Amino acid sequence: MSENVWAYRLTIGRLADVDLSGYKVEATDGTIGKVDKHSDEVGSAYLVVDTGPWIFGKEVLLPAGTVTGIDVEQESIQVGLTKEQIKNAPEFVRDVHLQDADYREALGGYYGFFPPRWL
Repeated sequence: MSENVWAYRLTIGRLADVDLSGYKVEATDGTIGKVDKHSDEVGSAYLVVDTGPWIFGKEVLLPAGTVTGIDVEQESIQVGLTKEQIKNAPEFVRDVHLQDADYREALGGYYGFFPPRWL
């Protein structure tokens, strides 16, 4: 994965003017949901994914650095994570965690970018 979990990899072909809302999100082992919200903010890029019935309608926050590919024609995003990794990530509550620096650091640690602080 990239060194900065909150930035898209240069190799994925991210087009800054493309709205990713509604894009299907694919883990390495299957579909996990659709993008509900995304940010391209420098150093703070992410996807909020609505998992629908997959994990009981919860949302997950995926740092942009977990994205391994974007197919604009198919409106799909590939992430370098398994469904199990995503399901077991620290719980995400949009109103609480979206701007919480400690949560974001912990999430980066969970995905292997920083030492996890909660362990």
